[in-house]
Amino acid sequence: MTVTTPPVPVRTTRKLPRWAPIPVLAVSLLLALGIQFLGEGPTIAGVFFIGAILFAIVMTVTSRVVEGERWAKDRLATTLVTFAFIIALIPLVSLLWIVVGDGLTRFSWDFLTTDMTGIFGQMVEGGAFHAIIGTIYVTGIASIIAIPLGIFTAIYLVEYGRGPLSRGITVLVDVMTGIPSIVAGLFAFTLFLVVFGPAYKAAVIGGVALAVLMTPVVVRSVEEMLRLVPNELREASYALGVPKWLTIVKVVLRTAIAGITTGVMIAIARVIGETAPLLLTVGIATSVNWDAFDGRIATLPVFVYRQYAQGGASADRAWAGALTLILIVMLLNLIARLVSRYFSPKGAR
Repeated sequence: MTVTTPPVPVRTTRKLPRWAPIPVLAVSLLLALGIQFLGEGPTIAGVFFIGAILFAIVMTVTSRVVEGERWAKDRLATTLVTFAFIIALIPLVSLLWIVVGDGLTRFSWDFLTTDMTGIFGQMVEGGAFHAIIGTIYVTGIASIIAIPLGIFTAIYLVEYGRGPLSRGITVLVDVMTGIPSIVAGLFAFTLFLVVFGPAYKAAVIGGVALAVLMTPVVVRSVEEMLRLVPNELREASYALGVPKWLTIVKVVLRTAIAGITTGVMIAIARVIGETAPLLLTVGIATSVNWDAFDGRIATLPVFVYRQYAQGGASADRAWAGALTLILIVMLLNLIARLVSRYFSPKGAR
């Protein structure tokens, strides 16, 4: 008995070649340039905007004719998502381009290791060492306060929180998320004003103000990361007789350590560039103040603000200070990634 194998169906749907979007994009940009010449003259933004619209229309119609309706919808969605990504990327790239381009003119080792003692007017000397130390002090104090408080609050909300207390804390965290930074500065200033008087300025006041802004971000991000940990891991730990607190420490936190570290870094990046609360609480100084609990102290955001307001050669120091602040954030993110990679479970690395 002979068994006949049914014929394999041959795919008849035609597909556009992979390189098809490139000539379509080139033609769309050329048409957009011609349309711009008919008006008041071509501009870069106008050419790209009109070219994007023409590309989406031409590519979708071509795909509809050649590939069919399903592939046409897919290409249209891909085109829209790609253009949205490019539009979102433009401010970031332009910001980095401007800061790096203007900041490198004054950025140097001397800038990082000298302060503004004895620098007046439009003198080209002077650096931001005192502001870097102040930023580390203030941000470090805020982190010492906000990170443990935020993590413990998130653990309570996820693992223990039930009833009106948990709901009240959730509402409070939501309200604190929307607090303007100047309000946090006024709160810290008033708190220390009652205790120490109006003349008291110190890095600890700025740290408290930034901690008010940082805590809700830590709570929200850590809470979401803890909720992503599968309940099966908790139940397996309980089945082995491990108490709940040890399960949280050894299982839940270890599983979510990468996300927790990312959330903490987002919170630090959120407050490290704040200017308004620091203007009220720590003021400005021209030299290094190593005492975090007494005396005015300079910070990079306030340093940048003051230098840019003076103009001239001081504006170059402002751009270099902004570049320094970006580099500090990048360094902190690199350290956070190394920490999360080292402490993450082996399967998550």
